[in-house]
Parts: sequence; structure tokens; C-alpha cells
Amino acid sequence: MVIQTIYGKYFQKSKIFLYPLLDIKRGTSVVPSETYVSWTNTYTTEDMKLVCVYKNRTDSEYLNFEKQVLLKHNRISNYIKIDSENTVFIFDFSDLKNDWTYFITGKYSRMSPRIKNKIVDFFDKNSGNYEYVKSYLFPEKYYEDYAKILDCSIELLMSVQELCDKPNLDKEKLLIEVANLENIKILT
Repeated sequence: MVIQTIYGKYFQKSKIFLYPLLDIKRGTSVVPSETYVSWTNTYTTEDMKLVCVYKNRTDSEYLNFEKQVLLKHNRISNYIKIDSENTVFIFDFSDLKNDWTYFITGKYSRMSPRIKNKIVDFFDKNSGNYEYVKSYLFPEKYYEDYAKILDCSIELLMSVQELCDKPNLDKEKLLIEVANLENIKILT
């Protein structure tokens, strides 16, 4: 597939570049409603945490997924029930400091080959997102396509290197506050 247009609207970069690193199988009905890389007054980007908001469900599929996948995940560092509708699961990425830093600074193409392949492999090869994500992680293979779309020189794109904008850290920050601190569940 050849890329013929460019995404015009902002998309949550943490959902595209970090969530796949959790190795949670694609296709489950249990997915975060949103993902973030910081949380007001709780976590900063320097903490290297992926903050995932899940809608609370009472069906057996969700409850089993929460118990068997989310709460037993090797990256889980905390979870907090915000209210009757939402629970936040926090995953630790401090072991991937270099890749985290490349993500935060929008240097996706500099992420390690193992991490880039893991991200690409998460997406269905027949989906529209697949080719875009691949172009962001391996831009050298796509400079010609993007140069045509943007009506600019390949050399200009090569000098910029990245084909995807940096994460907007304001949009990648969870703004929900915990109303009652007694609701906090801390893993030990």
C-alpha cells in the first residue's frame, strides 16, 4: 500500500507507539478508552509510566481480563479506581529509558529495532494504520511518498528525518483527579 494522504488531526501517540509494547493481544474487546504518558499531580513523563484508562465493566470477559492480564502484567505498577465508571492502570516503562526518551521527543525512527518491530507487528497488515505506523518508524523507506504528498524535496524530509509529529504532552496528560483517596488500590 502506498501512502497517499497525511493524517491531519492529532492522534494519541502513546496509544500507537507505547500501548503495543504491553504485548496485549490485538482483537480483545477489552481495550483502554485512552492512554497517556503523564497524570496531573501524579506522574510526569520522567516517571516513564504509561497511564491507561479502562471503562469499568462487570461482564465476565472484562473481569477475567482484568484479573489475568492487567493485574498480573509484568509492567503493572499501580491501578486506581477513579470512580464507578473508570479505572486507571499504570504500567512502568523505566527499563526502556532510551526508547521512552525517543518517544517523548518524537524521534520514533531512533527507537531500537526490537521495539519498532514489536510496534509494527501489533497492527494488522491489512489495516490503514499499519502502513502509517511503519512509515513513522522506518521513514527512510517512505521519503519519496511523503515528498510527493507534501510537494517538497526528499532531501528536506531526510534532514527532518521524522514523518510524524512529536507527542503533544498536554494531550498526552490525564487530567482526571481522584476524588476520594480511599479508593486508591496500590500493588505491593
